[in-house]
Amino acid sequence: MIRKAILRGSISSALVCGLIIGSPSTANAGNATGCFYKGIYLAGKVKVVTAFPDLKIQMVKAFPDLKVQQVKAFPDKCGKWQFVNAFPDFTVQIVTAFPDIKVQFVNAFPGTR
Repeated sequence: MIRKAILRGSISSALVCGLIIGSPSTANAGNATGCFYKGIYLAGKVKVVTAFPDLKIQMVKAFPDLKVQQVKAFPDKCGKWQFVNAFPDFTVQIVTAFPDIKVQFVNAFPGTR
């Protein structure tokens, strides 16, 4: 009986540790993990700003963290962005160095690798 209680405690501790360590919200710097970065879903209405962005992006031609397709409506899937001037889901600042994520603009097949 005592053995079962100890075993149960070990299993629940292992599960809790596994959930904390293997959490998808712990994204690596410079990588979009599972289409989320810093808790932001990388799809939706986006506003380009010059200061205090939610994300800093660098436009690249090869080896992007995220492929982005610009759409005029329904930016509901990973990598589909609709650029707006008001009421954005998140804001981005375009930089040339030290980005949060690297972005490549495409005409088809948006998303992470």
